[in-house]
Amino acid sequence: MYHSFKIEGNKIRIYFNYAGSGLVARGGRLTNFTIAGNDSVFVPATNEIEDSTVVVYSDKVQNPVAVRYAWKNAVDPDLFNKEGLPASSFRTDDWKIKLK
Repeated sequence: MYHSFKIEGNKIRIYFNYAGSGLVARGGRLTNFTIAGNDSVFVPATNEIEDSTVVVYSDKVQNPVAVRYAWKNAVDPDLFNKEGLPASSFRTDDWKIKLK
């Protein structure tokens, strides 16, 4: 489960509770992360698992402030702890949700 985040330059590091002995990407890579700057525009993010954290970034967002994971109506989870439990959907922002 999402715990907190820390901005590290042009990247955001995500911390989790219950990460067990580490995190893994089911299917080989994570595809459900998006990232945004102050403009509140989320774009697909590149990410790297580092032990029990995930580092999220995008060339399109130089000053990131928020991350979302699996923030869609129908998503197959791809982030799991090594014990096999999936991460739940989360967002680091508290911005008003814009419906399309």
